[in-house]
Amino acid sequence: MVHLNKSSAIILGLCLVIGLSSLGYLLANAAISVKEYERTVTVKGLSEREYKADIVIWPIQFSTASNNLEQMYQSIDSNTQKIKSFLISEGIEATAISYSSPAITDKSAQQYGSQSRAEFRYTASQTVTVYSKNINAVRAVMGKMSSLGKQGIVFTGDNYQSQIEYIFARLNEVKPKMIEEATRKAREVAEKFAEDSKSVLGKIKSASQGQFSINARDKNNPHIKKVRVVSTVAYYLSD
Repeated sequence: MVHLNKSSAIILGLCLVIGLSSLGYLLANAAISVKEYERTVTVKGLSEREYKADIVIWPIQFSTASNNLEQMYQSIDSNTQKIKSFLISEGIEATAISYSSPAITDKSAQQYGSQSRAEFRYTASQTVTVYSKNINAVRAVMGKMSSLGKQGIVFTGDNYQSQIEYIFARLNEVKPKMIEEATRKAREVAEKFAEDSKSVLGKIKSASQGQFSINARDKNNPHIKKVRVVSTVAYYLSD
């Protein structure tokens, strides 16, 4: 009976040793597999394209001065109509032209006790705005504004409010193809890396899309927009 118990204990011990050894082997292989599976490469893919702007916003600002408020308003109205008529004669649609209320400054109210007097008591600025999709026509007119200057209209264009703005409004249309291109280029880079490292490129571990940026191609061609996006993709690698 004692001999049987000893034999059972030996068999049980051998089973435990074999079982633990097998478990250790399996765990070791699993750890190695997981470690290999975690090998990754992170790459970036760029898509960059040029498009013409869709809309132009052109603020045409002019100023005038007078000691007679009524005469100054008449001058503002006259200059506004001259500008509008000129734009229409050059092919700009009337519906694309708008204008704001004039900004009037009374310099006598700003003397603050100073004895010096300004030459003109009243000054005013007015903005005629062109909002158009016909960018070529608008840009053609821009080069002809000097003819209005010869008629006594004083244009001012040194402030932020008078800056010309070009808008690219078709971003949603071009997004899918650009994202596809950026992702494809990222995979090409990853495949080259895997080839050079004698690895096999696996599935995507993670991917993120950068923000789209829209900028003028250069300062001389603000109506041509450079649209770009960068995609970042992480791939698994294996031997």
